[in-house]
Amino acid sequence: MSDPIDRAGLSPRFWEKKPIHKLSRKEWEALCDGCGKCCLNKLEDEETGEVALTRVACRLLDDQTCRCGQYDIRHQFVPDCIVLKPSNIAEHLYWIPQTCAYRRVYEGKPLFDWHPLISGTAETVHAAGVSMHGQTYSEFDIADEDWEDHIIEEPT
Repeated sequence: MSDPIDRAGLSPRFWEKKPIHKLSRKEWEALCDGCGKCCLNKLEDEETGEVALTRVACRLLDDQTCRCGQYDIRHQFVPDCIVLKPSNIAEHLYWIPQTCAYRRVYEGKPLFDWHPLISGTAETVHAAGVSMHGQTYSEFDIADEDWEDHIIEEPT
């Protein structure tokens, strides 16, 4: 059964009509496609600045829903979790996944057809194969020094 998207109070295609810095909190949050890639631990090459994704996920990521299990209080558990906002997206763009709606809207690109705001259901991101649904390991299960063994290409 598909999970319908709550569009109450959202204007149709608001992301195409408003500058990113004018989005309401509800609109900003609605842009999240639920892929779970932002919750993957990343490795950054100190010399090149290149960022690699790993299958090693934040301890709070629910591998089945690809959502944070404690979103509203996540900083109590993960103090350095980044709060992505219109005001700081530019400084974090280097690690934001290529398919991410926040990145695409910031770059003036359209959302993909599988994005829940387009399709009307959260399941399409998983069906399209771009989410981390069922593909991660908890950071509690993998030693930090072994993260390189779990580097992956971004599902696109």
